[in-house]
Amino acid sequence: MTNFGVNLTRLAPRGVSALRHAHSRQDEFIYVVSGCPTLHTDEGETKLAPGMCAGFRAGSGNAHRLVNLTNEVVLYLEVGDRAPRDEVSYPDDDIAARMVEGSWVFFHKDGTSY
Repeated sequence: MTNFGVNLTRLAPRGVSALRHAHSRQDEFIYVVSGCPTLHTDEGETKLAPGMCAGFRAGSGNAHRLVNLTNEVVLYLEVGDRAPRDEVSYPDDDIAARMVEGSWVFFHKDGTSY
């Protein structure tokens, strides 16, 4: 498989999965295996529990991340399609990313390089 990735991710207590972000071309899906992370999206915060899942449609602009506000480790599956020419926006931070020849290139929102 070349356009499909699955990661089993361990999120430490008080940890954050990533900066809140949205993909232009890559769909994402998460499935909570254990623990109770909090999902942050444009709609606000949603507490998740084992067996729950969430999907993030490419191009929606709805930024997301997981935060572990508990004292227990969270395990979740993260699934993405590895879309070429994907771009990522980070609405809360001065950063953007673009997939170029299989590698991420990061720059400021004004277009200048990091």
